[in-house]
Amino acid sequence: MPTDLRINGKKHQVDLPDNVPLLWVLRDEVGLTGTKFGCGVAACGACTVHIDGAAVRSCQVALSDVWGEVTTIEGLGTPDAMAAIQQAWVKHQVAQCGYCQSGQIMQAASLLAENPAPSDADIDEAMQGNLCRCGTYPRIRAAIHSAAKQMQEA
Repeated sequence: MPTDLRINGKKHQVDLPDNVPLLWVLRDEVGLTGTKFGCGVAACGACTVHIDGAAVRSCQVALSDVWGEVTTIEGLGTPDAMAAIQQAWVKHQVAQCGYCQSGQIMQAASLLAENPAPSDADIDEAMQGNLCRCGTYPRIRAAIHSAAKQMQEA
């Protein structure tokens, strides 16, 4: 039975089993490959997207459990109009291999939506479920602080 989804402000209809993880709907059916597969058990954060603004691990959300609008990294901003967090990521040269970065950015965007002036401890707590094999954690924290400051000045 077809399922209607709203992803990055656009309507999509998919005809897949209810138990297919949202990650595979996004990547294989809708063609949004910015969301990455990392572990498949919600332990690494590479597949983080927003549903109604809340950061979730798309590898563990079944299609039938999607409760609202989905936002992926492609919907956060564009190369010509990047979100503040994306601008800060570039400014602080956070990415090395880049594989985990879309999930990191989506988790950071959710944090900033909830807490516009996070402390180091707030950042560490919010980001602890997002793993970076390259170890760019100090740059991630600096980028989040930078984005928070930019958002407060806007």
